[in-house]
Amino acid sequence: MMLEADTITKRRKMSVLILLLSLTALVLFLTPLVGAQPLSFSDIFSFSNDSLDFKVFWKMRIPRSLVAFFAGAILAGCGMVFQAIFRNPLVCPFTLGVSAGASFGATIYIRLGLPLSLFGISGISSFAFLGALLSVFIVWKLARIKNDASIAKMLLAGLVVSYFFISLIMFIQYTSDLYQSMRITRWLMGGLFVYGYQPVYDILPFVLIACIGIWRYTHELNLLTTGEELAISRGVDVRRTVKVLFVLTSLIVGGVVSACGPISFVGIIAPHICRLLIGSDHRYLAPATFLFGGLFLTVCDTMARTVVAPAEIPVGVITALIGGPFFLWLMQRCFRG
Repeated sequence: MMLEADTITKRRKMSVLILLLSLTALVLFLTPLVGAQPLSFSDIFSFSNDSLDFKVFWKMRIPRSLVAFFAGAILAGCGMVFQAIFRNPLVCPFTLGVSAGASFGATIYIRLGLPLSLFGISGISSFAFLGALLSVFIVWKLARIKNDASIAKMLLAGLVVSYFFISLIMFIQYTSDLYQSMRITRWLMGGLFVYGYQPVYDILPFVLIACIGIWRYTHELNLLTTGEELAISRGVDVRRTVKVLFVLTSLIVGGVVSACGPISFVGIIAPHICRLLIGSDHRYLAPATFLFGGLFLTVCDTMARTVVAPAEIPVGVITALIGGPFFLWLMQRCFRG
């Protein structure tokens, strides 16, 4: 009976994964077709065509949908990792200062007005990634006070660093001129402004590292969710595992935030919904979370560029409007549980 029940559970999990994979293919096919102006199929699927519809579809909407999917998948997957490490469904990478550090780096770049790029990467993305690195370094050093980097210390250090960087951002924005202040505000809202496939190539390495790195630690994540003591008793080097996962996922999130801005709540919404659908086994939860996170951000980005077309809403505003009520519901559910 136990074997039969386990088989049924595995079948249900595989069914959910197949459904998410099918939805991914469908959404990535349909969303580039959605827009304020209908596109001509004869133009967009004629590869020798140099029409406006052809350029809009192949050079703007297709790469934008891919970037949205990859960014959403990474943010969701890293959110799942942090929730497993801290055993708290309300935790996400943005709670631990990564987003605030990246935003601080971008704010410095805008305030200084430096027209530079590094290795073909825009200056604002480079500064944002350096800010994320700085945040990770400070959080880790604070957590290692007295050489005891406990999980609780890391969470507290992340919150402190996040609030510190936010205060610096507000100070810099207040002392900036109107143009710089508007640029800072716009970047902090998060957005996907893509033309051509270079942004896809820029974010793809982070996708591959996230997929391989997180999949490598699915067994350890399953044990960490049960508690540090049980994980240690099963042979897991908790301190080393937490260190590797924290640094790895923080740097990956920093790379995504440097390219797209601080898009919030994806790392909370996607992992929690996938747990309700597929359970807490990270062998199944990880791919489901990646797929659902990518789908969620792709749909949100499509809404962002069509709801008030021809104007555009920053996608971070859409995710916040959805994520705020969801976070309140999740918080009430956790406290009641």
